[in-house]
Amino acid sequence: MRFKTAPGPVDSDLLAAVHGAIPLVPGSVDDCCARIRNRTVVESRADAETWLTFCRALRLATRTDRGYERRRREHTDPAVANAFTERVFGVAELLDTVETTESPLSTGTAFDAIHTAVPNWERNRHADWEAVWTDRTRRLLDWSVVFGHVVRTDDEYRPA
Repeated sequence: MRFKTAPGPVDSDLLAAVHGAIPLVPGSVDDCCARIRNRTVVESRADAETWLTFCRALRLATRTDRGYERRRREHTDPAVANAFTERVFGVAELLDTVETTESPLSTGTAFDAIHTAVPNWERNRHADWEAVWTDRTRRLLDWSVVFGHVVRTDDEYRPA
């Protein structure tokens, strides 16, 4: 299963705080979102749920039959970086593009290289799907920097 979430702002410290806010004893989505909102700078419930889903994609949280629970691992664990590549939609394609291109890529160029991978239902979901997915591409590239997959120089990305 690949997850579509890529929350912003891209911030390693915020990821650590959100991860720490997820309970060790399983809690409902509402309880987990409330904890995330109360213990971090995440303000809306929708954003808290996006962060919770992102943590699940990174295998920092698990959904059980009793709710969500925090997994005991650091967000800096190499397994988290691997989960990001394997479980977040578009990351593997972006990293392939960055690695196979001779010069550093801008967000726009990276989006141009992967735009055909955007499913039709996503294209139909947004009035300006290209703007939405260009922004998503930027966030994915910035998360790739956080996880050590790429390096950002000014507004361009290259392999780490």
